[in-house]
Amino acid sequence: MDPFARAISYLRVSVTDRCDFRCTYCMAEHMTFLPKAELLTLEELDRLCSAFVRMGVQKLRVTGGEPLVRRGIMTFFRAMSRHLETGALKELTLTTNGSQLARHADELAACGVRRVNVSLDTLDAERFAKVTRWGRLPQVLDGLRAARAAGLRVKINTVALRGFNEDELFRLVDWCGAEGHDLTFIEVMPMGEMGEDTRLDQYWPLTELRARLAERFSLIELSERTGGPARYVRLAETGQKIGFITPLTHNFCESCNRVRLTCTGELFMCLGQEDRADLRAPLRRTAEDGPLEQAIREAIARKPKGHDFDYSRKTVAGQMSRHMSHTGG
Repeated sequence: MDPFARAISYLRVSVTDRCDFRCTYCMAEHMTFLPKAELLTLEELDRLCSAFVRMGVQKLRVTGGEPLVRRGIMTFFRAMSRHLETGALKELTLTTNGSQLARHADELAACGVRRVNVSLDTLDAERFAKVTRWGRLPQVLDGLRAARAAGLRVKINTVALRGFNEDELFRLVDWCGAEGHDLTFIEVMPMGEMGEDTRLDQYWPLTELRARLAERFSLIELSERTGGPARYVRLAETGQKIGFITPLTHNFCESCNRVRLTCTGELFMCLGQEDRADLRAPLRRTAEDGPLEQAIREAIARKPKGHDFDYSRKTVAGQMSRHMSHTGG
C-alpha cells in the first residue's frame, strides 16, 4: 500500500534497453546501450519480480526496449508462469513491437500470457520502414497472425503523428475491427530527441483525433479503468473499444496502482516524476530477501499522490507559442 491507501498491484518491468527498431520518436538511430554488467540478470529479474508478487503485485507487464530480443527471455516468462499457476499473479503480459512474435507466440501462450500490446503506427510498409528505421511491416503482420493463432488477444498501440498517419485513422480502425484487435491511440509528447520542429509538426492532439472519429462513429464513453492512463470509448456501429492516452493529463493519478522497474533495477514510483529507488544494490548485497523487501516498502512509501508535468507543460506551452509565431499559426 502506498501513503494514499492505493494497493500497488501492477508492475511494469523493463528486461532490456535494446530494441531491433529505432523508432524516430523513441530512439536515436545509433544508440549507445548499457554495459551488460549494469543490467539485471534473468535470475535477478525473477527474484525481484517474485518479491513484488509476494508483496501483492497481481499484474506483471514485461517491456523493453523490445523485450523479446533479450537472449533467453522465455526462461523468464517460464519462471513467472509459476506465479500464475499458484494464483498469486493474475496476469502476465507484455508490450512488444511484434517483430519476434512469430517465433515466440506459442510459447508465450503456453506460459500463461493471454494478451499482448503491440506498437504499430501505420499499415503502410514504406511509412513503417521510415518511422521504425530498421523495421519491416510484413514481419510484424506475421507476428500478429501468429499471436492470434496462438489464442493471444492483441491490443494495438498507435502513436498519433500529424502528417504521418493522420490519413490512416479510419483505415487503422477498420483494420483492427476486421482483425479483432482493440486499438489505443497515444498522443506524442511534443518534446524530446527528435528535434523540436519535427516533434511539434507531428503533434496531433487526441482531442482532434477523437473529434474526427465522432464524425463517423457514435462514441459511447466507457467507465472502465485499468489503473493506467487510457480512457476508453466504444464505437456504437462496430462494437470496437478504442482507447486514448494523453501523457500530460492527470486524470488517472487518483487510481494509479502501478510502479515501473528498469532493466538496471531502478524503481520509479511515478511515471511522471524522476524520484526513483535503487533495488539492484540490496538485491546483489545479500541472498536474503528481507533487505530487498524493506527497500521496496520504503520506495512505495515515497509514491506521490499524482505526477507533476508542470515543467513539461510550461516547456510545451513555450515551444508551441514559439512554433506558432514562426509558422504564422
